[in-house]
Amino acid sequence: MRTQVVIIGAGPAGLLLGRLLDLSGIDNVLLERQTREHVLARIRAGILEQTTVDLLKFAKAGDRLTIEGIPHYAVQLAFDYKSVAIDLPCNTGGKVVTAYGQTEVTRDLCDVREAAGRQTIYQADAVQLFDFNSDNPYVTYRKDGVDQRIDCDLIAGCDGYHGASRAAVPEAAITTYEKLYPFGWLGVLANTAPVASEVVYANAERGFALCSMRSMTRSRYYIQCSADDRVENWSDEAFWDELRMRLPPAMAETLQTGPSLEKSIAPLRSFVAEPMVFGRLLLAGDAAHVVPPTGAKGLNLAASDIYYLHKAMQSFFADDDIAALPHYSRVALDRVWKSERFSWWLTNLTHRFSDDRFEQKMKEAELAYVTTSEVGRQMVAENYVGLPL
Repeated sequence: MRTQVVIIGAGPAGLLLGRLLDLSGIDNVLLERQTREHVLARIRAGILEQTTVDLLKFAKAGDRLTIEGIPHYAVQLAFDYKSVAIDLPCNTGGKVVTAYGQTEVTRDLCDVREAAGRQTIYQADAVQLFDFNSDNPYVTYRKDGVDQRIDCDLIAGCDGYHGASRAAVPEAAITTYEKLYPFGWLGVLANTAPVASEVVYANAERGFALCSMRSMTRSRYYIQCSADDRVENWSDEAFWDELRMRLPPAMAETLQTGPSLEKSIAPLRSFVAEPMVFGRLLLAGDAAHVVPPTGAKGLNLAASDIYYLHKAMQSFFADDDIAALPHYSRVALDRVWKSERFSWWLTNLTHRFSDDRFEQKMKEAELAYVTTSEVGRQMVAENYVGLPL
């Protein structure tokens, strides 16, 4: 088999790239290790930046998003037993974020790809990348016990932090930067009305808490927990009790509780690989960088990568512009590092790293500053809605 672009990974990054390439008339094949059902069952981020919403609509995959997405006009920072809302449109020239789950984004992109008759090969095992530093790269995989090969012009590695794409790069050719955080997030999904009409980031004596939503009847909540904690240690009742103690009293009183639909613990890390291009192999999304979920940048950074990557591939195929490939790495990494900074800053500001009382007072003072200063509110809002592409 031969195609112009092999895309490895059928998450939202790979699917969005495939859709944009389709609209540009660039042939592509998508390889995914898991089943379609498994991909669509992943529960991930739920806040879309304005640029991500605009890109999905440009890709003609935003019809359901337009109807079901819930605009958020503020973000709340809670500390010292109170919560302060930072107005997003007033501080960004009219921009907002939208609550719409990553699962729904993935489903929408799957549906438009299938409607267009484009090829996605699920359960592609033992994926390997070859000769991507030459003009004739190719990918091999195993399907139903049979080894297969796809020759191509470019390979897009959209297969996540643990995927085959970045692992194929020689260690000497790549530089990585990583920070592991000494705690995790215990998350619960429940069919309950959200406690607030926008996302709440809470800095409390007992640790961080976050209140978010998937819809007006389904909520997602997180609390900071120890890195080695286990889901089995937390009954639903214990989770709700702990969450209440980390929220401002007025908010805790209105919190609706119910049985958990899903409960999990996620580790937190910051990670960046440089560069993002190795000959004819181009990395995007979690294959190249990971942010802690604080600030909701993971899916949105993947979307901005795809925006730049699509442009680079257009130039490569239309104008035979080989320089467009390393240029993609430079422009993408500029935005990646700025988003990594915001996620790192917000994580440090809202989480308890130790019992140091002075450190906690400094965080409360900074929260007071950014919520009362016009410049501070603008900084938070500008980064939260997403920096310009």
